[in-house]
Amino acid sequence: MKILGIDSSGLVAGVAIEEDGKLISEYMIRNKLTHSQTLLPMIDEMMHTSKTSKEEIEAIAISEGPGSFTGLRIGAATAKGLAYGLGIPVIPVSSLLGLAFNLRLAGGVVCSIMDARRSEVYYGVYEYPETEAIPQKLCDEGAAPIADLLEKLAGLNKRVIFVGDGVPVFCDTIREKMGAMAQFAPEELRYQKASSIALIAEMLANEGGACEPDKFAPKYLRVSQAERERAEKESQLAKS
Repeated sequence: MKILGIDSSGLVAGVAIEEDGKLISEYMIRNKLTHSQTLLPMIDEMMHTSKTSKEEIEAIAISEGPGSFTGLRIGAATAKGLAYGLGIPVIPVSSLLGLAFNLRLAGGVVCSIMDARRSEVYYGVYEYPETEAIPQKLCDEGAAPIADLLEKLAGLNKRVIFVGDGVPVFCDTIREKMGAMAQFAPEELRYQKASSIALIAEMLANEGGACEPDKFAPKYLRVSQAERERAEKESQLAKS
């Protein structure tokens, strides 16, 4: 099965092509351009360079979130538009699971953290049993203050490897609370990789994880800042 993977959930815009568990090509970029400026040109260039025709693509793997609200919407629109045009399904993959998959050879407990602002993180906690290709969830993915997450992790009493764009933001706090029980993914594995999304997607497709494009929607895990501010204003007006 040949899959086009797309990840625009964070700072990195990435696209990849994989087939039958083998990575054919991957492009990623991290600069000041918006994902709407980079995704389609990257896909076109990657398809051309790898000599892959659009008709060969059998599914679109997309990072479903959580992450940047704007980035997720851009990725969703790109994936759905391509899937509609080609008449193929979409395979949603958690962006947090994708980050954890970057460290699949490390084993043990992996905690994906994405900076959610206001001292909060989007998080997912996983463990790699030796027999599992996809890590096992140790808790539901969520959004919480970093202090609450670290308290939850302390109860595991295990070494934890942290991955994601929350690492450079909260590494000092993590070291202070967890000491030698905390380790951090290296720079080259720290951020989202479309190849991880595509490889996971093929495994999920075999378990019925694909859906029609119109059934797919991003998962934000919390309301946007604009929605929070509007709710606060409405609450203040109601009290006045």
